[in-house]
Amino acid sequence: MMNQEEQWLLPDGVEEVLPGRARAIEQLRRQTLDLYQRWGYELVFPPLIEFMESLLNGGGRDLERETFKITDQLTGRLMGVRADITPQVARMDAHSLRRNAPSRLCYCSSALRTRPIVAGGTRLPYQLGVELFGHSGTDSDLEVISLLLETLTLSGVDHHVVLDLGHVGLFRGLLDSCDLSDSQQSQLEDIYVRKARVELDTFIASHDMPAAAGKALAALPWLAGGVDVLTEARALLSPFPGAMAALDELAVLVDVLGARGVQLHLDLGELRGYHYHTGCVFAAYLPGESEPVAKGGRYDHIGEVFGRARPATGFSADLKMLAERAESAALTGILAEGSLQDATFATTVAALREQGERVVLALPGADNDPAELGCQRRLVAQADGWVVTDL
Repeated sequence: MMNQEEQWLLPDGVEEVLPGRARAIEQLRRQTLDLYQRWGYELVFPPLIEFMESLLNGGGRDLERETFKITDQLTGRLMGVRADITPQVARMDAHSLRRNAPSRLCYCSSALRTRPIVAGGTRLPYQLGVELFGHSGTDSDLEVISLLLETLTLSGVDHHVVLDLGHVGLFRGLLDSCDLSDSQQSQLEDIYVRKARVELDTFIASHDMPAAAGKALAALPWLAGGVDVLTEARALLSPFPGAMAALDELAVLVDVLGARGVQLHLDLGELRGYHYHTGCVFAAYLPGESEPVAKGGRYDHIGEVFGRARPATGFSADLKMLAERAESAALTGILAEGSLQDATFATTVAALREQGERVVLALPGADNDPAELGCQRRLVAQADGWVVTDL
């Protein structure tokens, strides 16, 4: 038999959202979706569950360990609960919409992960994001980064944010000159992600590769900091056309964003989501925090498995995390002390609500504490009718 504690105990990484926080989240959700609409982004609602073959296709392959799996009682087939919404939106663009013009799509829905991204974190992110399909230039990268910064402005953290910028094309451009097998490339990628200097030096020394490529691969993970690293990178990467093209794209972003006063940090060896991303990658950090409040990048060809290899760029964030930092409006209301059986009272209450007022009925026999009900005013009967007064 279940004891009393087990009746309310929630799984690790699963939390309730109580009224105060829910109000802040919903307020920010409405503001951000209105913002995205003004920028031309259309709202979509991908399904919560899908057959595994579809859910983990293409860009979703890396999410298999993060995905809860269930059996469809109608077909007996294996289904999954989405762990990330971005691959679903890519399928909608490639397969369902099939537009020729660029598609601007946005979403805000719950996802579910088998484990939190960080210890003690949530397994139920409320994922907010935008995706821009059908354009491969830096202009679309700048658009989504600008929209990310506008989102953070709504959250009230824009003045504290440091935008971390990288480009996976730098690493790919160097690999083009090296005769490495897929397994060797994966090993090198893992070393880069962990920034294991000794392992990297050992790997380069034990594999036959051009001297210039080995030198560049050894230095790239530590080319991080201010915009000055671009100058150092140009000298190092000049023999590699693919890497230089990526560096030129990154330099455009740096010039434009720097001119706007955005605090930038460059990490030229960043391989976050390497198998997923194809171009620039970015993440927004707050001081003293190890995990970004939002992240994104370019992921061209994501729709290829759905029949259309459209270029794409976008970002996502956990709205619940953003709302923790946003200032929400205080709860205000009018405590209406009357009965809906009184037609005049009912008409007055309805009129107040149409004006945008929050009106809470004082129920007979209940403890109608104004503070607990979030009310600072009262609707009471006076000689000249129903009147709103301050408490």
